[in-house]
Amino acid sequence: MWSLVAKALLAGAMIAAIAEIGKRLPAMAALVASLPLVSVLGMVFLWHARPDAENMAVHAEATFWYVLPSLPMFLVIPFLLRTGVNFWLALLLGCLLTVGLYLGMTALAPRLGTRL
Repeated sequence: MWSLVAKALLAGAMIAAIAEIGKRLPAMAALVASLPLVSVLGMVFLWHARPDAENMAVHAEATFWYVLPSLPMFLVIPFLLRTGVNFWLALLLGCLLTVGLYLGMTALAPRLGTRL
């Protein structure tokens, strides 16, 4: 139980730090947010819970393939905002695009011989 609380506090602290940095330096906050800190910490926690090389390899590879469909959101949202779309609608549309692309990746991955 305490391990879960510690993990949640660490993740929350990272998000809060990004938000605070973003108030003054939005590009720097973006750089920090783009670092795969959550992925690395997730792998450390997963390895601690289950030190299995094949399991970790599947996890790391699947993370790569799931990051790809999330990337267009980070171009669509700024485009929508700059064309006058409300923030919440732009965020919703970006998230819906990402869900659609995740579903597409999930369907396409087996055809590419990739385990997700």
